[in-house]
Amino acid sequence: MTVQTNKRPVPKNRRLPGIRKAPSGIAGLDEITGGGLPSGRPTLICGGPGCGKTMLAMEFLVRGATEFDEPGVFMSFEETAEDLEQNVVSMGFDLKALQRRKKIVVDEVRVVRSEIHETGEYDLEGLFIRLGHAIDSIGAKRVVLDTLEALFGGFSNAAVLRAELRRLFDWLKQKNVTAIITGERGEGQLTRQGLEEYVSDCVILLDHRVANQLTIRRLRIVKYRGTVHGTDEYPFLIGQKGISVLPITSLGLTHRAPTSVISSGIAALDPALGGGLYESSTVLVSGTAGTGKSTFAGHLTAATCERGEKALYVGLEQSPDEFLRNMKGIGMPLRRYVSEGLLKFHALRPSAHGLELHLTTIHQHVEEFKPHLVVIDAITSFFGMGLSAEINSMLVRLIDFLKSRGVTLYMASLSENAASAERGGANISSIVDTWIQLRNVETNGARVRTLSVVKSRGMAHSNLTHQFAITGKGVALQNAPSQQPS
Repeated sequence: MTVQTNKRPVPKNRRLPGIRKAPSGIAGLDEITGGGLPSGRPTLICGGPGCGKTMLAMEFLVRGATEFDEPGVFMSFEETAEDLEQNVVSMGFDLKALQRRKKIVVDEVRVVRSEIHETGEYDLEGLFIRLGHAIDSIGAKRVVLDTLEALFGGFSNAAVLRAELRRLFDWLKQKNVTAIITGERGEGQLTRQGLEEYVSDCVILLDHRVANQLTIRRLRIVKYRGTVHGTDEYPFLIGQKGISVLPITSLGLTHRAPTSVISSGIAALDPALGGGLYESSTVLVSGTAGTGKSTFAGHLTAATCERGEKALYVGLEQSPDEFLRNMKGIGMPLRRYVSEGLLKFHALRPSAHGLELHLTTIHQHVEEFKPHLVVIDAITSFFGMGLSAEINSMLVRLIDFLKSRGVTLYMASLSENAASAERGGANISSIVDTWIQLRNVETNGARVRTLSVVKSRGMAHSNLTHQFAITGKGVALQNAPSQQPS
């Protein structure tokens, strides 16, 4: 599997005044660094075992060679070249092909501690000669040294160690290469030596933790000299297409607000909404079990596909076959849209992954499938996977992401009772554009389904409670308004 070689310039709106930056090409990292890593300067990536230091460094190198025409050198002090090649194949990186094309040099330096004899004259001159030759052989602009502990771990003379570390960082600056140096996290300090973080121009800390029996990776920019940067902890994931850092869309409320209106898929409901739904808006439909939330989702999905637009259905409670069968039973044969490539399903149990992986997977589906509508049925399936603040943050980031892509989002929310229905789902009712409440009301020995439009921003919507029934032709409003509210 080979990497695409199209060169990808950094968008102008990502360039910030100040020092020059080398775009990483890693999803999300360039956003929170304001354009990439400091060009011609060293960056330290530190963290514990298994946190993704080598993968991030390798992707920075590969993206530079394939997308930004910046060849690179990867010098490994721990893993063999063959192991590195095999490790990154799963991310779609073909190191052998890149080496044949003189885009990357992978150099393996074996340091055997038992053969090291420490003297006062010990220095890194041999390393400089070897690394300098590799840089010159392909005109490298990027360098990765992985890891420093393997190189310096056998030495106890702190004075020599510190002097050589400083000389290494100065030498890399003189060569004018954008360098990444990886280091293991120390006790009570960012690195074992405790010096690398002070002589680096940029320090990125990676963390790998377990919460609620699910693994979570976090990235934090500890420092970045000469530029504004994100300072929060950002979740990141290592997937089939490399590393993704989140959030990448919550940095500002800058998305457009389309004025075009689309149908809800229920002709009789559109007048109660003021004519329909704004395109790329966020719709929340809440209600207790059996009120018809999935049925409303089926109507909106059918209307989207009927217009020749794509819909992505994220099912967290039922399989695609079950949903398609259920919708067919009430007059909505959606299966044909699947065969036509207009409807795509992503279905799995919420407990299969952590919140960040769910979010990243939806991102990837949206980027690849480019839908006009995303349905999540139901967001309450995420409850119990983390703290309320974490779930709320995940949903807010999803809403921002889809708005920035001009995608309409439909979210079903299960309410335990009437009281919880008033709060909406995951405390996000205040940021959705349209909120529809569904209820089951018992009267005269029968259950009656009702709906009310709690809010519909920018639309003259109905303030009445409307009765409806689920029939063989879908939802039928029994007291539907004949025209839009004035």
